[in-house]
Amino acid sequence: MADVKTVTEKIGKYRWTFAALLLFSTTINYMDRNVIGFLKDYMCSPEGFGWSSQDFSYLTSIFTLFYAGFTLVAGWIIDKVGTKIGLAASLILWSVAGILSAFMGKSLVAHCVARSLFGAGEAGNFPSSIKAVAEWFPKKERALATGIFNSGSNIGAMICAIFVPWCLLTWGDGNEAFGVFHGWQMAFIITGLLGFIWLIFWGKIYKSPKQKLAEGVITQAEFDYINSDADDKAAAESGDDQGSVSWGKMLTYKQTWSFAVGKFLTDGIWWFLLFWLPTYVKQQFCGDMSADDTAYTVMITNFIVFGVAIVGSVYGGSIPLTLMNKGWETYKARMTSLLMIAVLPLLLLLTQTAAGVGGVGSMTGLVLAITIISLAGAAHQAWSANLFSTVSDMFPKKAVGTVTGIGTAMGGLGGVLVQLLAGYCDGKLGTQLGYTVMFSVCAFAYLLAWGGMKLLVPKFQKITDL
Repeated sequence: MADVKTVTEKIGKYRWTFAALLLFSTTINYMDRNVIGFLKDYMCSPEGFGWSSQDFSYLTSIFTLFYAGFTLVAGWIIDKVGTKIGLAASLILWSVAGILSAFMGKSLVAHCVARSLFGAGEAGNFPSSIKAVAEWFPKKERALATGIFNSGSNIGAMICAIFVPWCLLTWGDGNEAFGVFHGWQMAFIITGLLGFIWLIFWGKIYKSPKQKLAEGVITQAEFDYINSDADDKAAAESGDDQGSVSWGKMLTYKQTWSFAVGKFLTDGIWWFLLFWLPTYVKQQFCGDMSADDTAYTVMITNFIVFGVAIVGSVYGGSIPLTLMNKGWETYKARMTSLLMIAVLPLLLLLTQTAAGVGGVGSMTGLVLAITIISLAGAAHQAWSANLFSTVSDMFPKKAVGTVTGIGTAMGGLGGVLVQLLAGYCDGKLGTQLGYTVMFSVCAFAYLLAWGGMKLLVPKFQKITDL
């Protein structure tokens, strides 16, 4: 990190403004996304919507399918219209859809329609953000910048863990906001409106490095540093870093499939932790607890796991930067970092053994198990920061959105399969065996993904014929 400080003192640090902007957009993105997760108990209660758990699973599945499907289109559109318009349009769509959810009543079908639009809108967040990082950071800093903005996914989940219950308590029956809106409606409305506040700053601030240089906002030294990689410098000088490329053409490259394999095999692991951690904690440790103690335990464990993941996201993004500053070439530094990170989730093989220390439901077992899961969550976020950066390592900037969209769609598909496996294990195998199987799958997923990526792209090869 000292190297980053030294560089910013010499040439400026305006580029980090955009890492901060992307951090806030991703935080808002995951607040909007996680609202329904923290409304599940209300939606499935008699005093709420009266849905069954199966009904709720239809809602989350619809979102996942539309999110995964639209990333294929969203990435290509963003490459065509540009980062600024692409992310703005994406945020407007998902924010409007989020607000619309407040007006859907108890109808499952109506909420599925709103969540479909929401998934389509959110599909543009990561392709836009990765493209923005590629535009504003040299390769050595991209994983760190990605790690910073990607930590917003954890911050958003942590905020929702407090914000949604607060809404339900503040605007309960007989105390509706403006005499009309219930707590669950205000949760959708407020998180949706936050996006439009962010949009004001995005619209005023975001421009390309070349535009900011012309306006005198950044120095020539910082502009040259941003484009210090030889291929990026040549593209910037010729203007070949703008425009879009054929979506179908991207599928002909092994580099595209390398990224897609990495996403397919590992994205579902994070989705498993995101959606099943509360259920696991309840089943494994809260059997004899009161409802209040159970809720408190689940909230604290969520805070710990997502809080540690923030550290993993940022620190993991700094690993290749350290290696590159020592003279390592980009691909070697990136793949070595990914391999180091992929080993850490093997600790998950010990989760259920650790959970049993001290007997069923013991505090010692809970602490040990959550420590292991927290380290695995941090490893995933570190992995994700570096995996996303492989796209801009191998492809020109004008193709980053398209390739990121393809990989994210594959990650969504992998997420659906992991959710189905988790449901089967929980329902058919029971808590102990079911989660032993799931944690074992999670443990080996990253090494398997790394091997697949290395098999497809054994040596670095930049795509230049676009």
